[in-house]
Amino acid sequence: MDQRMNKREIYDHFAELEKQTQALVDSMEVLQNQINAVLEENAELSIENDHLHQVLKEERGRQKDGSSHLTPSRQNLQKLYKQGFHVCNEYYGKRLEDNESCTFCLETIFRDRAQDRPAGK
Repeated sequence: MDQRMNKREIYDHFAELEKQTQALVDSMEVLQNQINAVLEENAELSIENDHLHQVLKEERGRQKDGSSHLTPSRQNLQKLYKQGFHVCNEYYGKRLEDNESCTFCLETIFRDRAQDRPAGK
């Protein structure tokens, strides 16, 4: 009977090891899913980081040009003005004379954005 108990203990011990092994496999699957999620997030953040570096590089380039404070639409007006055309309400689209400057155009391009907003907003 002693051998029989010994066999039973071995079987019980084996069953317990099997449960522990299965629990370990389950834990490893959870850990693997977490690692995959972290690696996925890392890849997304790397892409976003590269994009932000590109935006910063472009912004620094604009700051060197001196036009960083202008909106894209005002930058377009500034380009038209530099090409020799009026962008003011008074003479819009007319050619500037050689070396002529127009205070109205400069006001249109560089005026404070706060002045563009309706009062109370």
